[in-house]
Amino acid sequence: MAGGGTSSLSHRNRHGTTISLEEALIKNNTKERTAIEALSANVLDTRFENFDQVTIETAKNRIIDVVGCAIGGANAAGNAALIDLVKNWGGKEEATIWVHGSKAPAHNVALVNSIMARSFDFGPLTDTFERKKVGSHQSETTVPTALTMGEAKGINGKELITALLVGDDVGNRISFAFDLDFSLGWDGIGTLNAFAATAIAGRLLGLNKLQMRNAFGIVLNQMAGAIQSVWDGATTFKLPQGTAAQNGIFAAELAKRGWTGVADALLSRFGYYSLYTHGCTHPEMLTEDLGKIYYVEDSFKRYPSCGGTQQTIDTALALVSKHDINANDIEEVTIYMPRRSLDSFLTNPFRIRDYPHADAIFSLRYTSATALLRKSVKQEHFTEKSIRDSQVNALIGKTRFAELPETTLKGVEVKVKMKDGREFSESADTPGSMSRDEMMAKYMSQVDFSQTVTRENAEKLLGQLEKLEDADSLSKIVELLVV
Repeated sequence: MAGGGTSSLSHRNRHGTTISLEEALIKNNTKERTAIEALSANVLDTRFENFDQVTIETAKNRIIDVVGCAIGGANAAGNAALIDLVKNWGGKEEATIWVHGSKAPAHNVALVNSIMARSFDFGPLTDTFERKKVGSHQSETTVPTALTMGEAKGINGKELITALLVGDDVGNRISFAFDLDFSLGWDGIGTLNAFAATAIAGRLLGLNKLQMRNAFGIVLNQMAGAIQSVWDGATTFKLPQGTAAQNGIFAAELAKRGWTGVADALLSRFGYYSLYTHGCTHPEMLTEDLGKIYYVEDSFKRYPSCGGTQQTIDTALALVSKHDINANDIEEVTIYMPRRSLDSFLTNPFRIRDYPHADAIFSLRYTSATALLRKSVKQEHFTEKSIRDSQVNALIGKTRFAELPETTLKGVEVKVKMKDGREFSESADTPGSMSRDEMMAKYMSQVDFSQTVTRENAEKLLGQLEKLEDADSLSKIVELLVV
């Protein structure tokens, strides 16, 4: 666990050398500043010109992907009740609830927009640091926060991209500085994303550096999110996605009005790493190349389900594309995985409980059976009618898991045994990546599924987002996002 102050903390950096946090800060030109102070300064000092073109294009791709996910998830189960609640709360009309069109205070709108974006678990997923991928689900909070606050504050496209990227960078650096482990029960989406959203809101509200540091200290007192929601298939799996946005904006607004917060939200005795992790194992990552490298999510999902299902779906679809397999003729399906993957919520026996959508998107049995039976995995396959389909449930009953031999791939293997004795198998080491054309097709497929925003407006919206840095305001983008 983190110690009582920075002076007592030492660590082994990624090169295997043990150094103190002070040495790490000095090395990164942040002498006499804590990591949270350095991060606060970078949030406010960064300019659009700091970014290379690849970073800008990745940011725009993520915005397009998340906006598409929000359109696709606009009417997902549970969202109508949330929107009705926010409408009943009322308040100052600062920003627009996407698709549905009502206006409300920005922090409540960001809550709704983020939850719509997460509803099918279809958004960008992982951040990459030195070939190490870390699961995140950050963009479904940061993109709605930036766009919602951007509308409320009347900013232009360049400032939107800048605010988004500094928020992403804060969340990712905090994530890279420890070894992600869900054994404590916290959902990182409700904690890490809150820091990212606070950075975005703080910048767009014009905080000074002390206020920004205070905002991080304030949001430390608002974090939550139990990973048990995923195990239980509860509607609340997507709640922290929105509360992180809501809390981040609220924290920044309090700081602007003079509230103080924990001085060191990260490394103090009862800071983030002490409360929510097993300790800050790589503190140099908080400030290394700060202001030079901006870390962002860089992988996009092909299928509207948990990231842990993507590789198995890829493999099952490859299997049925290569062989003439009739799902009714399958006797048994075996999914081989590494030992560490066999004990996750993804391998639980498939049950249809109070919120069938979550039962399905977090199930390898359901998603692999869907791929084998329907030869595709689309949003319409996660409606309650599709989830209760007798054919897919019969195939689920024939599916089992086994440990992948250590001498083979680290990924996944799907083996199908047919009733006539034939056997087919396919394996993969990593999930496939998406081309830009596939990303655009994904965006339009969600428009078609949602049947809310018209195709004509969706295409105009896409054009606006592709040249976002040229936008003088966000008004046209928001207008096109409303039915």
